[in-house]
Amino acid sequence: PEGRKPTNSPCNIHETTICLYLVTSPRGGREGAYNHKTMNDEITLREAQLIVDQWIRQYGVRYFSELTNMACLTEEVGELARVMARKYGDQSFKKGEPTDPADEMADVLWVLLCLANQTGVDLTEALKRNLEKKTKRDATRHIANEKLKINNEK
Repeated sequence: PEGRKPTNSPCNIHETTICLYLVTSPRGGREGAYNHKTMNDEITLREAQLIVDQWIRQYGVRYFSELTNMACLTEEVGELARVMARKYGDQSFKKGEPTDPADEMADVLWVLLCLANQTGVDLTEALKRNLEKKTKRDATRHIANEKLKINNEK
C-alpha cells in the first residue's frame, strides 16, 4: 500500500511468517514505528514476537545477551512494582514519576518477548500449555479454598 514499504526481511519464528511494514513519509523518511496491519489492530503473542524481532534487527542492532535481558526484565518488573505500590498501595507518587502502569507493563512484555525470541520459546504455545497445566492442577483448588469465598460464606 502507498506510504508503506515491506521491510527487507520478514521474520520467521516457528514457521509463522508475517510481513511487517515500516511507515514512510512522502519524502521517503521513516515516520515512527512499524505498522502491522494498522496500529489499531489487535496483535497476537506470536505476531508480537515477530514485530519485536524485526524491530531489534532494524533499530536495536542485536539482542542484548540473555543474562542482560534477564536483568532488564527484573528492572522493568521493579518499575511496575513501584507504580503499583504508589497507585494501589500506601505510597504516594513523587513529582514527575510515571503513574500509568500500562507503559511499565508494556516494558515488561517487551523484554519478555525479547527473551522468548532469544531462547526459541513460542509464547503462544507456552501459554496454551501453561493454561492446560493450571486447569488440570487447579480445577477445584480455588473453588474449594475457604479464604476465597465471598465474606467467607460456606
